[in-house]
Amino acid sequence: MENGAWALASSARMRALDRYTIEALGVPVELLMESAGRAVVDFVLEFARDLLALPDAEVAIVCGRGNNGGDGFVAARHLALLGIPTRALLLGNPADMGEQAAANHRRAAIVGVAVESAWPLERPLPRRGVVVDALFGTGLSRPIRGDSAKIIQCINALAGAPEVAVIAVDLPSGLDADTGQPLESAVVADATLALGTPKIGLALEPGRSLAGRVCAARIGIAESIPGEEASEGVGAAGLWSRYRASDVLPERNPDGHKGNFGHVLVVGGSKGMSGAAALAASAALRSGAGLVTVGCPAGLNDVLEAQCTEAMTASLPETRDGSLAESGVEAALALAGKRDVVALGPGIGRSLQSGAFVRELAMAVGVPLVVDADGLNAFEGASAALQARSASTILTPHPGEAGRLLGTSSGEVNRDRVGAARELARLTGAVVLLKGACTVAASPDGRVIINPTGGPNLATAGSGDVLTGLVAALIAQGLGALEAAALAAFVHGMAGDRIALRRGDAGLLAGELAEELPRAMQELREEGRESAGTEGHRLSTLLPFPGP
Repeated sequence: MENGAWALASSARMRALDRYTIEALGVPVELLMESAGRAVVDFVLEFARDLLALPDAEVAIVCGRGNNGGDGFVAARHLALLGIPTRALLLGNPADMGEQAAANHRRAAIVGVAVESAWPLERPLPRRGVVVDALFGTGLSRPIRGDSAKIIQCINALAGAPEVAVIAVDLPSGLDADTGQPLESAVVADATLALGTPKIGLALEPGRSLAGRVCAARIGIAESIPGEEASEGVGAAGLWSRYRASDVLPERNPDGHKGNFGHVLVVGGSKGMSGAAALAASAALRSGAGLVTVGCPAGLNDVLEAQCTEAMTASLPETRDGSLAESGVEAALALAGKRDVVALGPGIGRSLQSGAFVRELAMAVGVPLVVDADGLNAFEGASAALQARSASTILTPHPGEAGRLLGTSSGEVNRDRVGAARELARLTGAVVLLKGACTVAASPDGRVIINPTGGPNLATAGSGDVLTGLVAALIAQGLGALEAAALAAFVHGMAGDRIALRRGDAGLLAGELAEELPRAMQELREEGRESAGTEGHRLSTLLPFPGP
């Protein structure tokens, strides 16, 4: 964890870090396995001490044949030496084990650990104590089937049992380390101990929920490799803590005035959808922008003046159906020339004229541009054209919109959210803020930031319009595109979380979300450094990782 930002590793990067640690730094595999196993012991004792104090409690460690299983056998040995009733269950033939895993299998047996078959089970899994999942590690990519699926099913049958905890080593077995998707079957854990750098899949749904509470263990694996490219290195994928978000949040100088905090132009609205533009404008003001102007179809000007009393409005040429006309591009460009950022798309509609208006304005405007909603749909089949823009571009699609821009489905986007966000950023040359559970911000150079805040109450009409206004306001106040996108997602989710604590996970109105933004930002300013920054800097081998 550096400057409040957690580095996240793909399976390929984790292999590279392991290889560098072993080959370049000369750290033996045996030593890393011993360190990992001891960290598992520390985590079991910290997380489940009360359960282990119950009568007849025991620890059952379900081990695979590879290094993850070897970590489990080390943990079994040390738990047994501490006097804790412990047994180890091996899935498969001992003759097929890796060298170091086999050595620790023997050592566990020597100190009296009962080594049993994981399938078929010789004895039922404990109903009191702890079950440790040490079956499969980061490198797993094949579907979980056969005996592996059967023992995972037995582990998952313990879900909700009040006197037993399931703890996963590195990540729940059966979880794809890169996407957070189950490989047909995956362990449902109460807690997970990530070894070394936490894996990307632990920050994405459903992996985040399957992992439960997550800690990261420092076991001696290098966190970076000298000379590596930025798109592959420690900053390639990350997750922000409150400390990092508070550090990025724009300062509010005591002698500042509205001219210091930027001027946002929201261009949008159409007949029946004026509220989207109004929400984006309100959110921009609530997020600290000094001035906001709404450029809208002429027939909506009076409506938006009433909806947005704190923002200015500007009438633009409209079509017969009340949407923005292509002939209005020059007038919109004149407005944009005097503003710091343009938010294009909220409520703009999908008429042919408004689509042409969006494409022409987007390609001609010379200030940073945030594109959302039907502004994105206007580029279906033509998204690569955005590469030619001279100023920064931020796209804020939901999975359906991202799928249309990529020529695929929303389901495919959600199956690999990081991969989809990176591909869309590469294709368009824009920063992409892929909305949804665990929103992903991706830049064209391959860097991604996964957002840990927010929940199901944000799934409400207008929530995305609020996010658009928030992104635009942060850019108007001087943030770069990737930082503005990541911070906007953090604050947007945090505001939703604050409301959920008071009112639950349903029934949120987007206007209420906009109203909550200043409180969320002030909380970050007042408490972020103090409450979240200390975790990443404490002297410990176990660090709490942000969870659901």
